[in-house]
Amino acid sequence: MDIAVEVDSEAWGPAGTTVELIRSAVEATLQSAPAGRSGTVFVILVDDDEAAALNLQHRGKSGPTNVLSFPAPELPGLPPGEPPPLGDIVLAAGVVRRESAERGISLDRHLRHLVIHGTLHLLGHDHETKEKAEEMEGLEAKLLKQLDIGPGERNHGGISDAGDAAPIDR
Repeated sequence: MDIAVEVDSEAWGPAGTTVELIRSAVEATLQSAPAGRSGTVFVILVDDDEAAALNLQHRGKSGPTNVLSFPAPELPGLPPGEPPPLGDIVLAAGVVRRESAERGISLDRHLRHLVIHGTLHLLGHDHETKEKAEEMEGLEAKLLKQLDIGPGERNHGGISDAGDAAPIDR
């Protein structure tokens, strides 16, 4: 498992502990995945303008969103034994900070929840139906509990019929 983190320091400030928080959330999520699901995860911390551009380009939605996940396509010709890349996770600084403040959740804990959410998307989970949303929410809750993040600190307002543990996807 390889976890690369790129930080736009103008938007996020010094990387320091942020990188370690991200790594721990990705590692916890990948360790819970079925055997054989490992690989490179690239996490990119950007400003809201860049997140808005990516959201419009890839999802056709205007404005920034808290987290975007881009699962990697299958790559033919990888050397034997080398795990394929899982994909990229993009987090928007302003949105994440605003949500954290509005909900009274520490930025560190909110960030870890969003990284878990994004990593689960890279592993093939989604919340397109009520059943899938409940499954993904359950996985998030289990992982957050492992990281000592309680239910009140993971209340993100919910998504359609998914309860209150899933980040909002705009």
